[in-house]
Amino acid sequence: MDTSKKRQVFGHQRSPSMEFKELIKKDAQVQLAQEFSKLLQTCPTPQKEATQKEFEGFEKLFGRFINESGPSVEWDKIQRLPDGAVRKYSELQQPETSAIKDMLNKLVVVKLNGGLGTSMGCQGPKSIIPVRSDLTFLDLTVQQIEHLNKTYGSSVPLVLMNSFNTDEDTQKVVRKYQGFQVKIFTFNQSRYPRINKESLMPIAKTAGVESDLEAWYPPGHGDFYLAFKNSGLLDIFLNQGKEYAFISNIDNLGATVDLGILNFLLGGDNSNKFGFLMEVTDKTRADVKGGTLIQYEDKLRLLEIAQVPKEHVDDFKSVKTFKIFNTNNLWIKLNAANDILNEGTIDMEVIINHKHLDNGLNIIQLEQAVGAAIKSFNGAHGINVPRSRFLPVKKTDDLLLVMSNLYRLQQGSLVMSPLRMFETTPLVKLGPNHFGRVKEFLRRFASIPDIMELDHLTVSGDVTFGKGVSLKGTVIIIANHGDRIDIPTGAILENKIVSGNLRILDH
Repeated sequence: MDTSKKRQVFGHQRSPSMEFKELIKKDAQVQLAQEFSKLLQTCPTPQKEATQKEFEGFEKLFGRFINESGPSVEWDKIQRLPDGAVRKYSELQQPETSAIKDMLNKLVVVKLNGGLGTSMGCQGPKSIIPVRSDLTFLDLTVQQIEHLNKTYGSSVPLVLMNSFNTDEDTQKVVRKYQGFQVKIFTFNQSRYPRINKESLMPIAKTAGVESDLEAWYPPGHGDFYLAFKNSGLLDIFLNQGKEYAFISNIDNLGATVDLGILNFLLGGDNSNKFGFLMEVTDKTRADVKGGTLIQYEDKLRLLEIAQVPKEHVDDFKSVKTFKIFNTNNLWIKLNAANDILNEGTIDMEVIINHKHLDNGLNIIQLEQAVGAAIKSFNGAHGINVPRSRFLPVKKTDDLLLVMSNLYRLQQGSLVMSPLRMFETTPLVKLGPNHFGRVKEFLRRFASIPDIMELDHLTVSGDVTFGKGVSLKGTVIIIANHGDRIDIPTGAILENKIVSGNLRILDH
């Protein structure tokens, strides 16, 4: 965070003296500790210890936020990635069948399950939104792991990192998997206080979430390491002889257990060499904001757009300069994570997230990214994986793709249809006003169109699709305000522009 921003946060326009600055920093930290003491007094005894641990974690984060001045990355210090820092997926070898069970038994699968489905107009955890054949993100994940365990006689556990927003609903859903061949564990990421942008003090009046939900937030997936350790699960898995955790977002349907990567980490000469492996994939114009891997101060490091100085944002977005981006599929050595947590050497940049609450209050959330810890691990590498391992569903645009005939469902995994001529997926842009919410989106399609030969689709305005519609090449459908366009059943649109008065033109 640069000093001008810091002055802006504290409400001082002129550059105060160094002593004055130090005093303000110290004062803010002392005041925060006092506020936390008051909040702890309102906390029920059973939750007091856990809440105190969370407050201690936040105080460390706050201390970094207050004391770090200047940008976290000096642009001129970025080094070229060394040869071999990012491995090629095509060079991986599959394990011998006889070795697979043993390898899988050293693995823990972790899904980041803290998000709500609000961005797609849904209530509750995002992981329980149906995405394919009435199966949810969670159903598909459980199916994938059960298939592995049944096929190889292994015991890969599934671990869900919930947040206080998703925990209760997730616990209810998890019960339905009791008869499955997957042992499911859950733990909660921390619950941190939102702070007032002007005073830098928590806006919460009591330690209870229920009384004021808006006063608290889950602090991003960088909280994984500490929360996993605090939950006791890290020690349990280490005692069971587990060696690696494969961590990914629950909404990335491409993030399945890959035996080639597992063999790379555990097989032959490589065994135990790699503390951290980040899956990256080639950038396209749709991914220009994605975090990338850089070499910085002779270490691999994750560079997020939030850390980039304003004058270099265009450089960062350049597909030529930064060719890869982080998929957030990470393979982490458990004992290495345990060591850096015990030593206190885990280091992740603080991300400052500014928000404006409905009541008009400007607040700050302090967050961290799980991949940013890469610089804390020895033997950290990237691996350039196929695009098929990055299939996130963030909006209904993505939902159209995964529900379509582009993909086939195999044991809980979505596999690109061999009938698709290109490896890339179509670029889909659906107008948020009419298609942004899942319920509304589903109502507008009598059936999901055939998009096997689609390159680009833009839909805007009040548009509905009949059954058996086929879209090919570039299709743009724009209903002007007050107009409505109904694409008739069985229509084939190839390189067409359909405008508000229902004229169909060649593209």
